[in-house]
Amino acid sequence: MLRGTVAIVGRPNVGKSTIFNRLIGERKSIVDDTPGVTRDRIYGEVEWLTQNFRLIDTGGIQIENQDFADEINMQVDIAIDEADAIIFIVSAKEGIMTDDTAIARKLLKSNKPIILAVNKADNDSLLMQIYEFYQLGVGDPIPVSGAHGIGLGDLLDQVIEVLPKKSIKPYDGITSFSCIGRPNVGKSSLVNAILNEDRVIVSNIEGTTRDAIDTPFKYEGKEYMIIDTAGIRKKGKIYEDIEKYSILRALAAIDRSNVVLFLIDGEKGIIEQDKHVAGLAHEAGKGVIIVYNKWDTVEKDDKTMAKIEKEIRAQFLYLSYAPIVFVSAKTHQKVNQLIPLIDQVHENCSLRVPTNVLNDVVLDAQMFNPPKPHKGKQLHIYYASQVSVEPPTIVLFVNDPELFHFSYKRYIENKIREAFGFEGTPIHIIARKRA
Repeated sequence: MLRGTVAIVGRPNVGKSTIFNRLIGERKSIVDDTPGVTRDRIYGEVEWLTQNFRLIDTGGIQIENQDFADEINMQVDIAIDEADAIIFIVSAKEGIMTDDTAIARKLLKSNKPIILAVNKADNDSLLMQIYEFYQLGVGDPIPVSGAHGIGLGDLLDQVIEVLPKKSIKPYDGITSFSCIGRPNVGKSSLVNAILNEDRVIVSNIEGTTRDAIDTPFKYEGKEYMIIDTAGIRKKGKIYEDIEKYSILRALAAIDRSNVVLFLIDGEKGIIEQDKHVAGLAHEAGKGVIIVYNKWDTVEKDDKTMAKIEKEIRAQFLYLSYAPIVFVSAKTHQKVNQLIPLIDQVHENCSLRVPTNVLNDVVLDAQMFNPPKPHKGKQLHIYYASQVSVEPPTIVLFVNDPELFHFSYKRYIENKIREAFGFEGTPIHIIARKRA
């Protein structure tokens, strides 16, 4: 579970993206010596001492009027607003710059915990320079080197120290689900249709819902929590002042959900942005239901539904496990199908298969279709064990994980789904070398 959100902030070219990549363990953020290369907020997850938190890399704050300065500063403002703590990066090689002082004042106004990291402190001479950064008035400077990985452990210790003590987690004992999708797809209208009352503001102006709104309700005596989220816009529009929301809010809502309703606009059909939105829920390992909304506006015949379903499957191959429902939030058409389906998907996400039955299925699959040899070596699956739920996670103990090709992994997953269903939930399959 996530402890919170941390934003990396600083002027251009102080090494923010290099440190970001080090902390998340992959080269997700672009690293370049040209100031202002990182224009958008980029997100990742960090694990340290069994604690997890979300990390945001931001474009460098540019006080002077330069290309993209307003856009970058807007992104940074949103990141600071969303963060529980801030890592302020400065450069030991360049010392305190005018922009550093201005940024420090900006951060102090946020009243958020600030960790001051002095990057590029690569040698003894530069280490002696860190003391001048006390002048910024934001706390004790921590010497680090993103390029060499020096001091990052001390930095992470400080981050964990200031983050909220409680993790963000789904509601205990209550089935929680969120509605996600691009703006104006009908999320708030669907929430109202499910609740059968106007408890959430509905508007045709894109971006009306800024925050995630949690609403508890009962259905046939069972408790639920529905989480409405702000729409997720294309990157090119996120800089406008009215866009005082963040994709982080959708991510936070997904984190708190057992099941995610991913909405597609039936009037406009599938667009590229939909794939990005759906990927958030899939990558989070949540149960997913694809909701094709505004079905009442679609001109259709007896073949339309099958045609659209085929298109959805082709566009969202990674969501092949997700059921598809055609609804109209406006007319309430088929909305009553959603709660029973949410229950079913949540149950599948929580399904735990007996070990002996799971092994029978995996071993039968291996005997029926043995894996092909690779470089003269043959994969052998000795044993299978389900180690967790939400999502169901299965560990296969093998002779060599390198031989476990993704195509054979997909075959094993399909056989498991044939045997146990798991409709609506991703399955994580991990290959480990047998001890």
